[in-house]
Amino acid sequence: MTMRQKSHVHPGQLPLQFDSQAELERLIERRVAQRFEAEAFRWRLRIVMIETLLLASLVLMAGLALGQPIHTVVRAAVLVGASCFAAGMLLLGLSFSGTRLFARLRRGRPQ
Repeated sequence: MTMRQKSHVHPGQLPLQFDSQAELERLIERRVAQRFEAEAFRWRLRIVMIETLLLASLVLMAGLALGQPIHTVVRAAVLVGASCFAAGMLLLGLSFSGTRLFARLRRGRPQ
């Protein structure tokens, strides 16, 4: 005679019951993939921000080292930073939409 353990599920929570181990594996894999996609986007955004700041500061330092007027150097650094950020965001958007398109084509059905 085996004694059944008491369930530790809160009364307001629906208990999760999976018919097979494969169903549980698919659910976990889908959640992990969504989390990694979000983390990958955040890392790409951080890289774009770092590159933007790096290029803008390099233009600023080079202009100041060459003795150019400060107004011109600051304007050039802002333009370089803005264009770098815009190009990075465009590439992020194209990468994201391309990934979605390929995933949809791979599945063979629209969502």
